[in-house]
Amino acid sequence: MVTDTKTKASTKKKKKKKGKRTPFRQTPWFTVVWVAPILIAVLAIAVVAARWFVGTPTGAEFLANYPGHSELPEGTPEGFPWWAQWQHFFNFFLIVLIIRSGWLVRTQRKPEAFWTRNNTGRFTTKRPPTKMSLYLWLHLTLDVLWVLHGLIFVILLFASGRWARVVPTSWDIFPNAVSAGLQYLSLDWPAEMAWVNYNALQVLAYFVTIFIAAPLAAITGLRMSPVWNNDWKISRFYPAPLARAIHLPVMFYFVVFIFFHVVLVFTTGMRHNLNHMFSWMPEGSDSWWGFVMFALALLVVVAGWILARPIFMRSAAQLTGKVTSR
Repeated sequence: MVTDTKTKASTKKKKKKKGKRTPFRQTPWFTVVWVAPILIAVLAIAVVAARWFVGTPTGAEFLANYPGHSELPEGTPEGFPWWAQWQHFFNFFLIVLIIRSGWLVRTQRKPEAFWTRNNTGRFTTKRPPTKMSLYLWLHLTLDVLWVLHGLIFVILLFASGRWARVVPTSWDIFPNAVSAGLQYLSLDWPAEMAWVNYNALQVLAYFVTIFIAAPLAAITGLRMSPVWNNDWKISRFYPAPLARAIHLPVMFYFVVFIFFHVVLVFTTGMRHNLNHMFSWMPEGSDSWWGFVMFALALLVVVAGWILARPIFMRSAAQLTGKVTSR
């Protein structure tokens, strides 16, 4: 009887523990509730300060001297060629799935399936293949495609002479970037003329994304991947924890960049901008073709998001390795 009583009491305690709710202050929403109003207040103060400054003689003179964009080198091509439009779609598709798979690799406690490379044929190695989660296999596969895609983009960028549109060519890019930022904050946004030239803030953002953030993502990802041999001497100066500490903030940078990029595309002339990026329409066209092509691209990304699950990935992964549940 005593034993039964103790068993019942312990069962009740277990049930209470299972049903116990996490205190609200320990949930992520607690941070949002406190941080969001603070950010909104800071942004409101910044808007008021920017509007006040640009309304002063000093602010007006500053904007007159630095309108928000730097002059491009003579002969820089205008517009968006077909290869840039296609690469814009591929980059959109790849980066969304890379971020998703990378986040799952980081947060998933118990992977649903694992992949081990076939150590045969041309890719035979002395070391036994590393077993990894199926999401890590997807992440690394997409990374390789993304890096190849990026290299092709950079080659075409320099071969076509369009590199000057995304690389600062004079020091006045910095005061012009401040000017563009003030115009955004004052809610009197800088003139949109992406067909000819980006504003200075956009140039710096594209430069950082293409030539700093992307290489950092690739280099740190390579250091954390099974391809890296820890016996290499460089491993002493470039440890995996350092690469891991850089890789995650770079991912957050891409998320923030994509968010603001999409917001600006839709708020500075949606049809105009989407025609530049997704259709063959000429400059000044108000056609809906760009939006239609963007909608189709979005459907492809959503389909990729849905198919990026173990039940669908298994067949593709088995072409290059063995898929197991443990």
